[in-house]
Amino acid sequence: MIQSIQLRVTIVEEKQGGFLQKKAAQQLGILENEITAIKVIRKSIDARKALIVFNYKVDVFINETPKTTTYFFDYKDVSNAKEIHIIGFGPAGMYAALRCIELGFKPIVLERGKNVRDRRRDLRAINQFHKVNEDSNYCFGEGGAGTYSDGKLYTRSLKRGDVRRIFENLVYHGATDQILVDAHPHIGTNKLPKVVKNIRETILKFGGEIYFETRVTDFSIKQGAIKSITLQNNKELPVERVILATGHSARDIFYLLHNKQIALEAKSFAMGVRVEHPQHIIDSIQYHCKGERDVLLPAASYSLVHQVKNRGVYSFCMCPGGFIVPAATANGEVVVNGMSPSKRNNLYANSGIVVEINAEKDLYNYESFGVLKGLEFQKELEKLAYQAGGRSQTAPAQRLVDFVDGKLSATLNSTSYQPGIKSAPLHSLLPKNIGGRLRGGFKAFGQKMKGYHTNEATIIGVESRTSSPVKIPRNKTLEHPQIKGLYPCGEGGGYAGGIVSAAMDGERCAEAASVGL
Repeated sequence: MIQSIQLRVTIVEEKQGGFLQKKAAQQLGILENEITAIKVIRKSIDARKALIVFNYKVDVFINETPKTTTYFFDYKDVSNAKEIHIIGFGPAGMYAALRCIELGFKPIVLERGKNVRDRRRDLRAINQFHKVNEDSNYCFGEGGAGTYSDGKLYTRSLKRGDVRRIFENLVYHGATDQILVDAHPHIGTNKLPKVVKNIRETILKFGGEIYFETRVTDFSIKQGAIKSITLQNNKELPVERVILATGHSARDIFYLLHNKQIALEAKSFAMGVRVEHPQHIIDSIQYHCKGERDVLLPAASYSLVHQVKNRGVYSFCMCPGGFIVPAATANGEVVVNGMSPSKRNNLYANSGIVVEINAEKDLYNYESFGVLKGLEFQKELEKLAYQAGGRSQTAPAQRLVDFVDGKLSATLNSTSYQPGIKSAPLHSLLPKNIGGRLRGGFKAFGQKMKGYHTNEATIIGVESRTSSPVKIPRNKTLEHPQIKGLYPCGEGGGYAGGIVSAAMDGERCAEAASVGL
């Protein structure tokens, strides 16, 4: 017999051996020796009150032995199967390729960046020497932006696909099975490269092909259908079905489609800054503690949102125990992002704090750029950050209270951002529709989290790549409405907002592309 129950466990109880079995037996009114096993289905922390509680959802096995859990995916040898071309090897592209193999089709993956090992040299170059490789960086390369952006597996896209299946596939490829349990699952930037490498090896093992440092520069479209792809070496590949999974930073793809008069749409997005606090400040606020947090508690996180002048101001990609990284994809721009190692044991907590940008109402000064107006707005702010930081990957920064009060910071806090920071008047440099709303948002966040609004915190600019400012439309069959055989996919197409939703969309596009092939 199996009983599913909810248990609330204090930190003191958590430290005692066999606590789940004892509490489960009490709640079910049975003897402890009748319980043969307990399987944790979900675990979360309730820290709303001073007495912190762990919430467990468990399956209790009563006089019954649980079956061993195995994860199986029906991968087939597709060496000689019909081909589906996939442009981009981020989460959407990886899962599209894996799904193609399950369906009996051969994925041909074209990735502009390098594999995870070789990519590290380019990350070192941008961090230490401020040199951006425009094809291999924190956004481009094997695994996409997800490989070096924390591995947070949060999603609200529960209607788009099977979230559990996505998680189980990550476990199959080497991720900890703890991601199947945690309410806010996370792999860690130090462990993701190994998972990504294992996914690559699965694709190659079953007959798929992956080509790194292979950038697509053109499409040949005839009679409303995609016929071939041109690579940067002018090699032309005949194609029949193409999944376009290039990510939200592949601006050259947007320009290519626009120049070919292929339909695109302007899309709302968000921009702002990164804010970095000492982790102990966030711990003290969230866990109601004055000293160090209890060893059983992870580095505390937060989620904040507030309306300022009819636009949302909210936290984005919050990284407890993490660090800030340079996410530029071209020289002459500064872009920041955040990530955390698996243990989340860094001294700092950082989060994007961003403002909603309504494509229809907020970009009237950029209307001459048409559907690319949001992209041009992004570029302008990234160039501004580059100039304010000293024309390198050094980022403009300001103490939080100084920013809100409109004062230049005479000194800056220490930071996790490796290229370094430079004091700049972000309060006056940012456009009013962003800067003014950020200042209002930070004041409100200080009311919601006492101690958050402090000059021990630093804001660093700019956080501009939250999502694509351009949408590539598609119809009910997931094809572009003008181009048969072209399947816009994932974040770059405007259909995902993170690793999990991008992976689910990759699977959907693989299924759609295989129909009738």
